[in-house]
Amino acid sequence: MPGTRSLRSDARRNYDLIVAAAVAEVARSGAEASLEKIARDAGVGSATLHRHFPSRQALLEAVFHDRVEGLCAQARELTGAADPGRALADWLRAVAVHGATARGLAASLLASGRDPSPPSSSSCEFMLHDAGSMLLRRARDAGAARPEVSMDDLLTMVNAVSLATEDGPYAARLVTLAIEGIHPGPA
Repeated sequence: MPGTRSLRSDARRNYDLIVAAAVAEVARSGAEASLEKIARDAGVGSATLHRHFPSRQALLEAVFHDRVEGLCAQARELTGAADPGRALADWLRAVAVHGATARGLAASLLASGRDPSPPSSSSCEFMLHDAGSMLLRRARDAGAARPEVSMDDLLTMVNAVSLATEDGPYAARLVTLAIEGIHPGPA
């Protein structure tokens, strides 16, 4: 987690308790989980929660950071795949499944995408954009992605599918449909 290494031991303990409580509560209630309940479950006051996480979005970033890091690692692994178009599609499906099954992740990513200020390099949005851009670039170079398609377009599509379904297999199916279209393949 960015910025937590220099915390005093009691502050680090509070940070970890807040994140653990937030992970559990966001899993139950989604991105709009009660911050007051999270603070109570962590055994800290509201002011302590807000000192560590000045906004709901900052807390959600901490909640989802490890999952997003896993998706980024998967993108790095897929960068060397023989079929760049399939690698991009496989990764987008993985992002959709994670977004659909991790309550609040897709909503959090869409909310951060509406923020007019550029995301920090440690934000989940930036991490996914950066990781996916490598795959998109390779797919474009191989003629497997249209030149006007942006990573912002793809992440918005994947997050929208995740929000609409909250069901991993169905999200993967819809992303596949969006990527391949409704046209039947060659006979």
